[in-house]
Amino acid sequence: QVQLGESGGGLVQAGGSLRLSCAASGRTLNTYAMGWFRQAPGKEREFVAAISWTGDNTYYADFVKGRFTISRDDAKNTAYLQMNSLKPEDMAVYLCAARPRFWSGAYSSPIGYHDWGQGTQVTVSS
Repeated sequence: QVQLGESGGGLVQAGGSLRLSCAASGRTLNTYAMGWFRQAPGKEREFVAAISWTGDNTYYADFVKGRFTISRDDAKNTAYLQMNSLKPEDMAVYLCAARPRFWSGAYSSPIGYHDWGQGTQVTVSS
């Protein structure tokens, strides 16, 4: 089991940037794909971005393409989500999740992610 902890959330004006971090403990991340999801009040959890366990492939929801970038640093056992050009509709709790490398299926589905962090709040003012 991997313990995940997000950080880097906060309050930012529309058009601003934040960099979220997801630090892992308990196991190394180099055999896990990593994903970021978000959940706004009254809405379902939705996929934001994912990166394969090798780091060779990245996947994004259409609404963040060109604005967000997912990355990983296995030496630091940490995944990141760089968020630029933030919009008020990006406001949500952002959660990172780990998916074992043997799991197949869409990266956008939360089903394959076995371990989740508690989330970090991102607030975007207009």
